[in-house]
Amino acid sequence: MLSIQRWWLITAPMDLRYGMDRLLGYVRLELEHTPGESDAYVFVNRARTRIKMLCCDRHGVWLATRRLHQGGFKWPRDGDATWTLRAEQFGWLCAGIDWQRLSMGPSTLSKAV
Repeated sequence: MLSIQRWWLITAPMDLRYGMDRLLGYVRLELEHTPGESDAYVFVNRARTRIKMLCCDRHGVWLATRRLHQGGFKWPRDGDATWTLRAEQFGWLCAGIDWQRLSMGPSTLSKAV
C-alpha cells in the first residue's frame, strides 16, 4: 500500500497525455530528483482542470488522474520548479479548494482578506 509522506507540486503546466515513463523521466532528468517510496509528484495541465500524481514503491510505479467537473485546481504561480505539500493540503488541492489560503495561520488569514 502507498504511504506518501511528501507531495511535490510541479509548477510548470505539463501535457497530461504523457504516460508514467515520460513523467518519471521528467522528475529524474529535469528536476534531478530520485523518487523515493514516500514521495508523490503532482502535475497539472495548462487549464488547471486535471492533475496526475506519480509515485513509486518497491514494486513499480503508480499513476493516478483527477479531473474537476467545475472550476480549476489552485496552483502556485511562483518561479519555483516544485512545491511541497502536507497530506492535509493535498486533500484540499484534490477537492479544488484554495489550499494556499487555508494553509495560512489565523493572523495571516485576516490580513489577506
